Amino acid sequence: MLSSDFPYYEKGNGRPMVLLHGLMGSLSNWTSVVSHFHEQYRILIPSLPIERYTGEKALDFLLGHLEHWIDQLNLQDVILIGNSLGGHLAARYAHKHAIRIRNLILTGSSGLYETNISTTYPKRGNLQYIKERVEYTFYDPAIATDSLIREIFAITTNPRKCLSVIKMAKATQRNYIGDQCKEIKVPTLIIWGKNDRITPPDVAENFHRLIPGSTLQWIDKCGHAPMMEQPVLFNAILEEYLNRQ
Repeated sequence: MLSSDFPYYEKGNGRPMVLLHGLMGSLSNWTSVVSHFHEQYRILIPSLPIERYTGEKALDFLLGHLEHWIDQLNLQDVILIGNSLGGHLAARYAHKHAIRIRNLILTGSSGLYETNISTTYPKRGNLQYIKERVEYTFYDPAIATDSLIREIFAITTNPRKCLSVIKMAKATQRNYIGDQCKEIKVPTLIIWGKNDRITPPDVAENFHRLIPGSTLQWIDKCGHAPMMEQPVLFNAILEEYLNRQ
């Protein structure tokens, strides 16, 4: 940890692999990836300061945070992986700082089109309603464990956190990156759940069409967070791709 302003998790040695969580996500979303890859790579998971900025340029704020964090650690030849909002942020960083990135991996990424679940369910304080919204994220509702549901519920019942999440979600939906995707110059892998209802399959197809030379891999019976719902297959796809680079 560099300071209280830049908390992050780190495990392993080797080429850096940076994992970026989504809007309502956390470091624990990447447990399976850390377990699978930490003996080959230096895994780093920054805690994104989503709650610290609520203005219209929220994505610029997060990008600046990520830029400063990577600079402070002097990371080079980075494998940059992002889910949902984390993928959106990863794509923007790769577009701007291609010289630092070895590979870009997107999964369930925002930036082109998404449903408005993130701008609606944080407003509710009903546990059953939150449970249904979290289950909607996955193909298999059983992936939405009680601990995960209560983690999200805690955010929705905290007025400051809830307002920050809603504003960040709205800023994310306004921040279209299609034109930037056309200019991404790093090898890119897109791993997508065929049953994603937050960023539907046509979003993955559009990322694939826009990012030059990108590779698209589907995971069946899988929703918005493949690394959580289908961890074995997600890790196998990622490992096979990285071994070919």
